[in-house]
Parts: sequence; structure tokens; C-alpha cells
Amino acid sequence: MANPLAGPDHEVAGWFHAHLTHTFVSVLRAFTEFGSSEWIGVILFFVVLYFVWKKWWPSLVTLIVAVPGGMLLNEWVKIAVHRQRPFLHGWFVDWSGYSFASGLPAMKARHWRRLTVASAALLIALVGFSRIALGAHFLTDVLGAIVFGIFWLAFCLFATKPMRRCAVPIPAIPLISEPAMVRVESAEKPAQSFLS
Repeated sequence: MANPLAGPDHEVAGWFHAHLTHTFVSVLRAFTEFGSSEWIGVILFFVVLYFVWKKWWPSLVTLIVAVPGGMLLNEWVKIAVHRQRPFLHGWFVDWSGYSFASGLPAMKARHWRRLTVASAALLIALVGFSRIALGAHFLTDVLGAIVFGIFWLAFCLFATKPMRRCAVPIPAIPLISEPAMVRVESAEKPAQSFLS
């Protein structure tokens, strides 16, 4: 099947190939490393330790399924699509393997959740941009990987939802072992007796 976006893919890749400088390549390489399996492994290790420490078991299972599963899915899609990288020769090129698809695969406070999601989205965008600029992937590879990543994450969250629902803590109801006396005050005037 022919790629209808092959023209723009090659134009974007060619523009970057013609305009890259040594300084820009150094900056891009710093960003692109965050998408490497080594960095993902290190981050995964520390997040797993944190989830174990906090005893967030459903989140731990979701993480262990989503990240390695996403990386495996990434490799399968690369082999299935079998697409060459934009540039195989050049002073800044040292990529191996295929281009498509470049993949990246219990906070209570809403502001922390938003900050985490925004930071992850920014990091994914920077890694994707660096991979396009360095000629590791075509524009459509990165866009396709983001779409696959969103579907994979949605699938993992959907598949583990019953487990997370069972783990929701139920507020404790205080048990009273002895009867309690409660003073009740009336807002009305006391009734007058006929004897007084």
C-alpha cells in the first residue's frame, strides 16, 4: 500500500537533513535519549519501586503490562511494516532497525495529575521531534506511533479497570462498642406546667 503522505514525509526529512548543525544535533540527541529502551528501563525500575513502596498494586500491574507490552508491540509493528529509516548515511546518523513505529509508550491531587500528563506529553513531543529532525523516523512514523501508543494505553487502562475498581479504599465506618449519650438542646421554649 502506497503512503499518501510520502511526499511531505520526505520533504520534512530532507529539510532537516539540509539544515542540521552540530550544536542542534547535540541538543536533539539529548532529547532523543529519553525515548531509548535504556532510559525507559531506568525510569520503569524507579516507578516500580515507588509503587511497591506505596502498595499501589493495581497501578503496578498496569505499569508492568503497559510499558514492556508497548515496547514489544513497537518491535512487532516495526517488523510487520518493515519501513526503512529516512537517512542511512550522514555524519549524524547511527540508527539501526526499522523506522515505523517509533514508540514511547494514583495521584489524588488533580493538579499533580495534570502536571504529570502535561510533562509526559511534552517529553513525547520532544522525543518525537528529535527523532524526525535526526532522520531516525519520518513524520508519519512518529504520528502513527503516538496514535498506537494512545490506543495501547487506553486498552491497558480499560483491561485493568476492574482490578483498580476493586482496590478503591472504602472509608472506614467507626464502630461504637458502647451506647453514647448525646445531649440534645431544643430551640423552642420549654412548655409551662399548670402547677407552676
